[in-house]
Amino acid sequence: MTASSRPADSGFSYKGIFLFCIAIFFFAVMDTTVKYANETYPPVQVVWARYFFHTILMAVIFLPKHGMQLIRTNQLKMQLIRSVFLLLATVCFFTAVKYVPLADAAALGATTPLFVIIFSVILLKEKVNARRWAAVIIGFGGAMIVLRPGMIEVHPALFLVIGTSIFYSLYQIATRFLSGLDSPVTTITYSALIGTIGMSFVVPFFWVMPDLKGWLILSLIGFIGGFSHFIIIKAFDYTEASTVAPFQYTQLIWLAFFGYIFFGNFPDNFTILGAAIIVGSGLYILYRERQIKES
Repeated sequence: MTASSRPADSGFSYKGIFLFCIAIFFFAVMDTTVKYANETYPPVQVVWARYFFHTILMAVIFLPKHGMQLIRTNQLKMQLIRSVFLLLATVCFFTAVKYVPLADAAALGATTPLFVIIFSVILLKEKVNARRWAAVIIGFGGAMIVLRPGMIEVHPALFLVIGTSIFYSLYQIATRFLSGLDSPVTTITYSALIGTIGMSFVVPFFWVMPDLKGWLILSLIGFIGGFSHFIIIKAFDYTEASTVAPFQYTQLIWLAFFGYIFFGNFPDNFTILGAAIIVGSGLYILYRERQIKES
């Protein structure tokens, strides 16, 4: 998604940062609700609900104003590829949080900027200096502290979180490619539609009939996800994506808090240390990228 061409003065930036932080909070609420829903429903069904109700919300918000312009794109192939990457990231993460604490999933999920650097070099042929490569290596060292291979039995679901970071980083690379080619509204619509269509072919094989409470929970997941994406679009009306990017790490705090309150999972010292290293590396990478853009 791209920021508006409106000048990002300090007042507008603060509004954008505030809205972005609100969106990140609601994403944490959604992930917590997903973990709760996974206790009753298969992750595939939860993913379907995430996209299905997201699509309904997007139709209510955008269809009256934009009509068929919502699905008119200059880059259909890239829109489809980007949407599939996001869908795969969602499937991996929603499945993982069924089995692992939210804080652990959030800590490893924070490795996304590290993979973005790697794929930027491989796919976009970007040049990365030694300091940013050092940040990537240190960040993956933090991930190893969270995983602690050889010290504890590593739950296989934690590797799904790594898969989430890989697919989400590819999704971000595709989003960069689409920047300026399609409107953010079109891009978010394709994400919701492709996820809904794809999961609708799969979900009948895993379907568990929800009761009224179940439908409310499943719809809440989709509505929160769609609403959060809408808030992010509004945030980018006031500021640039690079300005708010560091605030995405506040999700780790919220997920650790919610994980403790609702599931009794408090991150241990290794997870906290590893998360701190990963976040520090990610913040440094974001800082260096901003310096390069401004130079």
